[in-house]
Amino acid sequence: MPAYLLSPLLLIFSNIFMTFAWYAHLKDMSGKPWYIAALASWGIALCEYLLQVPANRIGFSTMSLSQLKIMQEVISLSVFIPFAIFYMNQPFKWDYLWAGLCMVGAVYFMFRN
Repeated sequence: MPAYLLSPLLLIFSNIFMTFAWYAHLKDMSGKPWYIAALASWGIALCEYLLQVPANRIGFSTMSLSQLKIMQEVISLSVFIPFAIFYMNQPFKWDYLWAGLCMVGAVYFMFRN
């Protein structure tokens, strides 16, 4: 699989793990001490790093550091919005759309030649 496809694919899965590591404990472990939630989050984050590090190494073979970063941010927002709405039962906000449009502008500036 070409690097320009494999890198974003790995980053999508890595961001899914990281979003759960950062926020799922707010719903699932709210009655547990913070250090239990932290240990569980670290375990989930390990999975994230096992995908994120190769994704960035692969992506760096065809993209600049800035392009990798903005791609990660777009993926992060794209993963976070469905997570917030469907998993955390947060209401949809139009601000998600406006933030996404700002990211489209950022992608344009990072990827233009």
